[in-house]
Amino acid sequence: MKFQKIKLKNGITVLFEERDLPLACYSISNPFGGSYETSEVKGVAHLFEHLLFTGTKTRNHEEISGEIEKKGGVVNAFTAQDVTTYFVKMPSEHIDIGIEIIHDILKNPIFPAEKLEKEKGVVIEEIKMFHDDPEKRVYEILESALYARPFGEGIVGSAETVRSLSRDKIISIFKDNYTPENFIVTVVGKADIKKICKKLESDFKRSNKSYSHIPIKTKNKEIIEEREGIDQAQLVIGMHAPQDDKKQKALEVMNAYLAGGMSSKLFLEIREKHGLAYTVRGSIEREKNYSYYSIYAGTTKEALQKVKSMIIQGIKDVEKMTEKELEESKQRLIGIRRVATEESLNAMQRLIFEEISTSKAEEYYKYDEKIKSVKLEDVKKLAKEIVKNYSVAILKPKK
Repeated sequence: MKFQKIKLKNGITVLFEERDLPLACYSISNPFGGSYETSEVKGVAHLFEHLLFTGTKTRNHEEISGEIEKKGGVVNAFTAQDVTTYFVKMPSEHIDIGIEIIHDILKNPIFPAEKLEKEKGVVIEEIKMFHDDPEKRVYEILESALYARPFGEGIVGSAETVRSLSRDKIISIFKDNYTPENFIVTVVGKADIKKICKKLESDFKRSNKSYSHIPIKTKNKEIIEEREGIDQAQLVIGMHAPQDDKKQKALEVMNAYLAGGMSSKLFLEIREKHGLAYTVRGSIEREKNYSYYSIYAGTTKEALQKVKSMIIQGIKDVEKMTEKELEESKQRLIGIRRVATEESLNAMQRLIFEEISTSKAEEYYKYDEKIKSVKLEDVKKLAKEIVKNYSVAILKPKK
């Protein structure tokens, strides 16, 4: 596996993992996401993800997707709290087409007025979809229990904020916050990196603009939402997690032991032993400016408090973890990482978030040794720290 990190004269950071297979993933990430938005424009970063595909000075919507798909490629985008990414995955011999189109949508978007209201409507339907899915909704509730506004309002915004965004306002925010010197370009696969770097320097000029992150205020709260028409109760317990990389690795090991699969402690206790949930899982959310750990369970309304207590007790019982269980958890994490990153899109995404979170994408390749270096005392100490304060999100059936 060959990796290069290149800083171009125009400020763009290029991450390149060379692979022998005749495929290539190419992405441009702009470090402007949901956490950079005020309440008044909440959802605009995600709206860009939609609008940039609606047309440029030289291509309409059908041509943007069609030129890529006709060559067997895929094109898409995603928005997170600290970044928005636009990407293609294509046969290597056609990657130049994908690169040209990604550059075009970032350099020459026209935000066509006739498409704007339609895309707002699409996004509002997406908001409804997340709200109507109980499992997705409970995670939205959790973030509002862990963080004060505007961060705790979520990435996609609300129907009200999306409707209120005028075309002039959208264009103004785009020009102010899409600055080439902040771009992170990630290439995974078989590609001519010298040619790509030359094109990047030719296509993008420094704008000498900068933008600031909105400070994130944390809190701990329990929020319960009731809903008619559902039978299962959704429970998520969340805890603010340290940003420190060493502690993050200890947290990953703890999660693998506690709620990382069907053989994990809480899965066995809550589902297999007591039959109180179908799904029990833990997850870690981390970007540059925040991190939290959560454990989810879908259960009955009557069992909510019992399951909640079992989760909290499970974290406290990490104190009982043995050296053997520590090593098993490490091996699980290392194996999962290898399986997941066989898919180049997964490798691309992990490189992006490593660079966004730490400014050191190269640390991605030290994952195995970092996990192996975690000590039992590190995991136990972390468990004691994070369980002291937690937030609870519950979505339950209404009587």
